[in-house]
Amino acid sequence: MTATPAIVTFYRMIPEAPLPQRADRSALGSLPTRAYRYCDAVTAAAGFGWHIAPPIDFDLLWDGGQVWWHTAGLPDWLPLGAAQFPHFAERFRAAAPEGIGDYAPPFLTALQEPGVVQVWTGLAARTAPGWSLLLRDLANLPRAPGHEAYEGILEADRWFGPLFTNLRLTRTDTPIAFRAGEPFLQVQPVPQAAYADAVLNGAAMVGGLEAFSAQDWAGYHDAIVVPNRDRDTPPGRYAIEGRRRRKSGGCPFAAAMALGAAPAG
Repeated sequence: MTATPAIVTFYRMIPEAPLPQRADRSALGSLPTRAYRYCDAVTAAAGFGWHIAPPIDFDLLWDGGQVWWHTAGLPDWLPLGAAQFPHFAERFRAAAPEGIGDYAPPFLTALQEPGVVQVWTGLAARTAPGWSLLLRDLANLPRAPGHEAYEGILEADRWFGPLFTNLRLTRTDTPIAFRAGEPFLQVQPVPQAAYADAVLNGAAMVGGLEAFSAQDWAGYHDAIVVPNRDRDTPPGRYAIEGRRRRKSGGCPFAAAMALGAAPAG
């Protein structure tokens, strides 16, 4: 039996960096029990991708003009320009081939936009052909106090380098804590066909109820009317059917998409 090729391979560059963990369908235990049991749409979104935690405890502080940073071992807060992960430059230089050793990626970089910081996860990633990575805040969790991630799509099938994210700091004059064991970023695999202009510009529109087809009304009847009329319909029928579908093999397009190909027909 042939193994399914990996959609993404994560590479740990900083030894202290925790490896990505499969995202948790309970949103790290924060979802209400009723949502976890019955709302497959919410749990599927929460569990889509991988959680990433920073490789070290550190703190940021933005005074409205300058960003400052601090971590264990520093005697005081330092103004942030570009900062290397502690001792990483020497490790990188020792491991890298000739001509590469002087190009260790910085751990933290204050960008020119006010209050925006680029944070390196300590990882690199490579995707299968035709696949990209969406980097974003944690799905279905409240925004972390003091910062939010810019969403970005990285075409890691053609660009191999450090896995960064850009954070917008949202409060001033108060330290913002990041902890090595606490995920702050979610990475999700996305087929490049999904955001191609031909796909996004080609969405079909139905302008009103009078244009609904018999098939549309039949679908609405099955999804909405049947469970409201039939008192024996179990709660969370959509979630039950979704779980059954995944156990029986999932999406019919999965095998083709895993190879980066478009499904036929």
